[in-house]
Amino acid sequence: MKARAWLAASLLALAAPVFAAGHDHGSGVAQLLSQRLQPGLDEGVMLVVTLAPGEISAPHRHDAHVFVYMLEGEVLMQVQGRPERRLKPGDVFEEKPGDVHTQARNLSQSAPARFAVFMVKKAGQPAVLPVK
Repeated sequence: MKARAWLAASLLALAAPVFAAGHDHGSGVAQLLSQRLQPGLDEGVMLVVTLAPGEISAPHRHDAHVFVYMLEGEVLMQVQGRPERRLKPGDVFEEKPGDVHTQARNLSQSAPARFAVFMVKKAGQPAVLPVK
């Protein structure tokens, strides 16, 4: 539990400048950090994802350990084979390598939803991969 609290605090501290910059209500991904963890092996990536009102992400995968921390709004998340989860600010979500992320849906039709993402993946591999 202490590790989750530390991770959440770290994500919020790094994401604060993104929000202070005054993002609009469109969708998008802002990369905050990409750092090699072990030479030639792994890298840590931090992102802030914004889903526009009513937006639904296409199914995808990451082949990474992914940790999500909800910042703003409400999102319905689901990984194939697991139940849907309704996330509100302060909630966390996890994906493992090999998981298929079937949906991330902004439940609001009028406000954006934002979440911070920290992932550990193979160096040089794209953060998001298509579903085969």
